This record gives sequence, C-alpha cells and structure tokens, in this order.
Amino acid sequence: MLGYCGKLTIDAKTRRQKPAQRFKQDIGNMEIPIVSRWVEPQWSLRVLWQSLSAWAAIALLTYCAFVLHVNLTTISSLFLLVVVAMASFCGFWQASLTSILAVACLDYFFMPPVFRFNITDQQDWVALLTFEATALVISRLSAKELRSARDAAIHRAGMAQLYELSRNSLWMDLHQPPGPQLVVLIQRIFDARSVALFDKSLERQDRIGVWTADEQDLAQQCWQSCAGKDDRETETSQRILQAPSGPVGALVIRGKLTPLIVDALASLAAIAIDRHQSFEKEERADAARRGEQLRAAVMDALGHEFKTPLTTVQTASSGLLELGGLTGTQQDLAKLIEGEAVRLNELCTRLLLTAKLDSHQVGLQTNEVNIQELISEMLASPLAKEVRDRIEVALEDPALLVSVDRALLAMILTQYIDNAAKYSEPNTPIRISARMSRSEVVISVQNFGSAIRIEDRERIFDRFYRAHDMKDSVPGTGIGLSVVRKAAEAHHGHVWVISDDKEGTTFFVSLPIHARRNH
Repeated sequence: MLGYCGKLTIDAKTRRQKPAQRFKQDIGNMEIPIVSRWVEPQWSLRVLWQSLSAWAAIALLTYCAFVLHVNLTTISSLFLLVVVAMASFCGFWQASLTSILAVACLDYFFMPPVFRFNITDQQDWVALLTFEATALVISRLSAKELRSARDAAIHRAGMAQLYELSRNSLWMDLHQPPGPQLVVLIQRIFDARSVALFDKSLERQDRIGVWTADEQDLAQQCWQSCAGKDDRETETSQRILQAPSGPVGALVIRGKLTPLIVDALASLAAIAIDRHQSFEKEERADAARRGEQLRAAVMDALGHEFKTPLTTVQTASSGLLELGGLTGTQQDLAKLIEGEAVRLNELCTRLLLTAKLDSHQVGLQTNEVNIQELISEMLASPLAKEVRDRIEVALEDPALLVSVDRALLAMILTQYIDNAAKYSEPNTPIRISARMSRSEVVISVQNFGSAIRIEDRERIFDRFYRAHDMKDSVPGTGIGLSVVRKAAEAHHGHVWVISDDKEGTTFFVSLPIHARRNH
C-alpha cells in the first residue's frame, strides 16, 4: 500500500490537498450519461450545445463532399466517424440526434434522386440502424470505461486516505487512550459526519459529530451484538474491530464511504487499539521489572544492615548463657533473645539469598546429597524443635541421592516445614516424602489445615503475596515461598502446590537428579 500510494502525489500543491479534495479533482470532469439528467437544465443545455456542434460538423462535411463530388461510401464513412466520436465523448443521445441528421443529409444530397427526401428507401433505414447501433454500442463502452475510471479514482482516493490514517496512527500518543485520537483522525481524513468508537479493554466509548439521544451508545451496542452492518438510508456503517489477538472494540461511522473502505478503516483502527494495548502491557512489565529490581536492592541493603547487629546480639546472648550465674528468669530471657536473634538472622539470610537469586549471582555448589541424611540434619537443628514430634518422614529409597546445592535444598525444605507448622491444625502430622520420577526427584511436604483457594495457588509463590484469608490470622512476610521458587529454578526445577479440605495441603519441589550447567 505504501509504495502504491507514494505515487499519488505529484506536486507540492497536490500534497497539501486532503484526499477528499484530490478525489473530487480526479472525478470532477467525469461524466456518465444517465437518463434522469434530462430534467437538469444545465445538462440539457450541454446536450444541445454538443448536438449543434455535431450538426455543424455534418453540415461542413456535406458541403465539402457535395462540392468535391465524393461518393456515397466515403461520405457515409465520414458521417459514421462523427457518430462514433459523439458516442465516445458526449453520449448516446447526442450521437442519436447526429445519426438522424447524417441519414437525412445522405438521403437528400447523395442518394438519387438528389434534393428529395425518400424515407421509404431501404438504404436510408439501413444507414439509420447502422448509425444508431454504432452510437449505442460505443456509448455503452464509453460509459463503462468512465465508470471504471471513476471507481479507480475512488479506490485511489480511498487508498490515499487509508495511508494517511495509518501514518497518523503511528504518531498517536500511546500514553493516552486511543479512542479520542482515532475518532478525530477518522472524521478529519475521511470527511465523516459522525464517528463513534468503543474500546473493550478500557470499557469506554468516544464520539464525535452529531448523534441523537438513542444513538449515544451505538458503538457499544454494535460490540454487544457482535455483528457489523450498513444502513444506506442514513449512510451509517457499523463494524467489529478484529485484531490478531481477537475482537478489541467496535466502530460506527456516518458518511459517504464504500463498504470496502469502511472494512479497511476498521482494520486500521483495530491495529491501533491493539498496538496501544501492547504498549500498556510493556509499560506494566517494565514497571514491574523496575519495582522488582528496587525491592531486591532494598532487601539486599536491609539484609546486610541487619545481619551484623543481629550477629552481635546472638553472640552476646550466647555469651551470657555460657558465663552462668543467671537466675531462672534471666536465663529464659537470654534464651528468648538468642532464639529470636537466630530467627531474624535466618530471615536476613533469606533476603540476601533472594537478592542474589534475582540477580543470578548465586554460584551453585552442587554435590551428591542424600535426602534422608539432609532431613535428619534439619530435624536436629534448633529451628525444628517445635515441630520435631509432628514430622513423619516417608522415603521410597533411603539411599536416594540428588545432585544439588545442599544449602539451597535445606533452605527449601526448611521453608516448606515452617509453612506447614504455621498453617496446619495443632497436633496434626507433617509428612515429608521423596521419590524418584523418571529423571528427577520429587520432594513433598504435606500438612492438614485450611485449604488454599485455586486463585491463590499460582500467586502464592510470588514475592510478598499472601492469601487474603490468611493475611491477618498468621504472621509472615510473603518472601519465603518466592525464594523457594527461585532456588528451584536455579536448579532447573519447579515448584507447585495442591490443596483440598480432605487431603490437606502439599507443597512439591521437583529437581533433576543430575545437575545441569547454567548458561
């Protein structure tokens, strides 16, 4: 389209004209004979003037042929040429009148007896029929050619308008809704009386021009009906805007536009809306990415700032307990301080690890790890003291090995166990199992508590996300499970959860048996 339309502009003056003005200039001189035009005085005067011109030509040829004693065949051919010229450039009626005069001149001046009308002669009727048939055929062919030229001019003007719309739509402000900009462009470029556009994604309708009270929501009604149509009486066209991703809205336009142009116009409007939607998605993704980078930087800074004083507090509390000489109450307080310092230190470690995982700065130290030995070590740590009696371990193979980063796998299992302890019913079992599945090891931690809603199961691994029904009842930061997912992805594994009221909630992590190199 771009290459074709580039040839439409010839000079600077033509380029400054609107496509509609160029269209009028192209077809302004095209005339197609129509019977109804007999009622127009201006057209009648033009027919009379053209007929008089043809009659003058016939009279001139008659005089010259009579003086020069031209034979009947030659003058008949010359008269036929005049009839053909009139049929080609003026129309059937002018050519028909010229044919009658030509036959009269042939009969009076060239057919014996000369200077007398002998209308009963068959030669006269044959000549008249020949001239009339020629006039009819030539005029119809000329009219068809003129219609083709007019259609080509309309098509050329439409292509120019569509090109101008496509070019201007590229300059649209993508930070603003596309509807108000599109309706203004369409009305200005296509000289439409009224334009209305409904944008489904923004749930808004924009209008320009004159609309009656019952037509205020016409574009939205078109969208709801999912069907386009054309009303010739009101010159109103309705179209559903179809983008590659699906329907994006509806367009209603009122003006002298062909259905083909309206279809192309609707396609361009759909592309413009789809482009705006894609831009918005990119903007949201970029904002989310910048937000994640900022949060990772903040967490990294907070983790470093908190870790040093927490280590000092932990060391001091341990030192007080080692020195002895404390009363029972003082020992309880020192142990409480040490336990909470250990917990806060673990949280800071997770924050630092999250920041490193986000920036892909974690170098995996992969080794063959025995799953049963790792679980036993975790249950022996102080962090598992409160839930140690509730944990049930079930392994298909006690010698099951997996090639992973030992610290990261321990962190994954610790987080799963910590979650199970928080969200399960008191005194209910927490079951840890591991099994081999083809080329991967699947480890699961099951607890019995409130079921997780379906809409929360995917998002529960997003950073800072917490289920709405648990946000106020159970303390937490929403960081732990996001770190679990990052750690699993670092091993080319994945995590998921299933939950229902009968079977409880089970968190899974799947890891390849053999470590894969990160690229």
